[in-house]
Amino acid sequence: MVTTDMIKDLRERTGAGIMDCKRALQQADGDLEGAAAILYEQGYQKAEKKAEREARDGLVEVYIHTGGRIGALVELNCESDFVARTEDFKCLAHDIAMQVAATDPQYVCVDDMPQGDEADGELDPVEVCLLSQPFIKDPQRTIQDIITETVAKVRENIKVRRFARFELGKD
Repeated sequence: MVTTDMIKDLRERTGAGIMDCKRALQQADGDLEGAAAILYEQGYQKAEKKAEREARDGLVEVYIHTGGRIGALVELNCESDFVARTEDFKCLAHDIAMQVAATDPQYVCVDDMPQGDEADGELDPVEVCLLSQPFIKDPQRTIQDIITETVAKVRENIKVRRFARFELGKD
């Protein structure tokens, strides 16, 4: 039996719609963890469908680490200015800027890494590619995972277009 409290709990945990939560709980026979896994998979499938859609709106987020010695700028794009103004999108942009400041990635994704003769075989994509990195707030998920989760919530494509990291005294 699926109760409204169960639906509310799952909705707070995942950000999914009420009816999506209800269906997932019914499919998982009332198991919250199972329902969350179902919603995550559905969100991933939705994100894949939206991946090819153009993302030209968005925002530029800045993060300055305590003491002002390290800072990061991130351009995060979505499909509409409406989504760019949502708390979910703003929070995602802030978290990604904080990730850039903390981990100093060199590339947005593996596709941006040099290929062929230009490639440096010693580079680990998990270390140098932002989207492949474990999220600093939850190392069980990657940056791509948190973007995918937000895509499922806001129902628009989201892309990290570019970023820059600044550190005093470092070239």
